[in-house]
Amino acid sequence: MDTTPARLGKSIVVRGEVKGAEDLTIDGRVEGTVQLGDNRLTIGPNANVAADLVARDVLVMGQVQGNILATGRVELRAGCMVEGDVRALRLAIEDNAGFHGKVDLTQGTGKAAATPAGAAAESAPVPTQASLKI
Repeated sequence: MDTTPARLGKSIVVRGEVKGAEDLTIDGRVEGTVQLGDNRLTIGPNANVAADLVARDVLVMGQVQGNILATGRVELRAGCMVEGDVRALRLAIEDNAGFHGKVDLTQGTGKAAATPAGAAAESAPVPTQASLKI
């Protein structure tokens, strides 16, 4: 079985919706939405993405303008720039990574919706707003 991720090269431009059920590496330009469900999305160092991203894990090495929703881990590598909100189970930010937006690290993407209205305040996730260049 081939485990090599699908790839959009640096000369590729996509406008619209990208959906898939396999790992994907984007090194070109994407405008719209990217939905990979339970798969890994890699934004390469040459990528310029203006889209909302939904995947299990998201690795960003290039430019992203849009929100990121991951059921697993989001990793921002040195030299990347993200402008948008991040909601994930885990977040890793390397030195020299740029980020401007809010962060919501929850124990599960559906847990907040299942919390009863009378539940204690400490059980609700607390979003954090950040603008940083490390």
